Amino acid sequence: MTHRSPDPATGSAPQTDASPVAPAAPVTPQARPVRLGPRSVAALLLVSAVGAVGFAWPLFADPASGLGAHAQDAPWLFAGLLVLLVGVVAAAVSESGLGPKAVAMLGVLAATGAALRPIGAGTAGLEPMFFLMVLSGRVLGPGFGFVLGNVTMFASALLTGGVGPWLPFQMLAMGWFTLGAGLLPGPDRLRGRGEVALLAGYGFLAAFAYGTVMNLAGWPFMGALASNIAYDPHAGLTTDLARFLAYCLATSMGWDLGRAVLTVVLTCALGPAVLKALRRATRRAAFESPAAFDPR
Repeated sequence: MTHRSPDPATGSAPQTDASPVAPAAPVTPQARPVRLGPRSVAALLLVSAVGAVGFAWPLFADPASGLGAHAQDAPWLFAGLLVLLVGVVAAAVSESGLGPKAVAMLGVLAATGAALRPIGAGTAGLEPMFFLMVLSGRVLGPGFGFVLGNVTMFASALLTGGVGPWLPFQMLAMGWFTLGAGLLPGPDRLRGRGEVALLAGYGFLAAFAYGTVMNLAGWPFMGALASNIAYDPHAGLTTDLARFLAYCLATSMGWDLGRAVLTVVLTCALGPAVLKALRRATRRAAFESPAAFDPR
């Protein structure tokens, strides 16, 4: 600051033009989703394509092709899907999409989701883990969400003793469920009640979609029902789709509705707090920054 002599006319010191400047407020970095590179995306698409064939092949298979029974084919599909899922994770790690900090976040969220599943499993389809998958996929991105859905379902199956031929289908369906939350629009602009409403609506619809896809995994092999809602390999695609819709309405509608309603309730009640916590943890983790250790 420049010092000036007093004004001889007034005897007072003149006013200076200099004024203290307030420091700029720190800019809070945005929580960015985990990035997946081209090899990771290719592996993810390959897993999804194989899974789609595993779900829908009975609707398009030739009745005279003599495809094996579900109990015989499921272990091979299980092993194949697990190998492909390991490929997704390996490709992500090699491209720095899932570094040590992201893997640690993956483990924490998967353990939390696995612990939530037994709370409502077996009670009218009430599964509180679904709301956590929606919020995690929203914050951490579709690639991380896909891996998280698979790992969480696998861990919960080990925890509840639910390992069986249906497990690879559950893992893949949950991966799609969580991936879809990461693909919702407006992750950088939509906040507050609008975002919570969007996630609640997605959770409601996706909970029904999850139940429908899982019905498709087992319905073609329910021939013992011997009714007009059972799968008929000799019927046309339109007829089988009508039978499948009737099967869903008659058997799983109550379970899917309970899952959807609970997901909406938990998303609306706990969503703002959980989203804030996830975004804070993601900002502090800074997944794209390499980990540095103090040599001292």
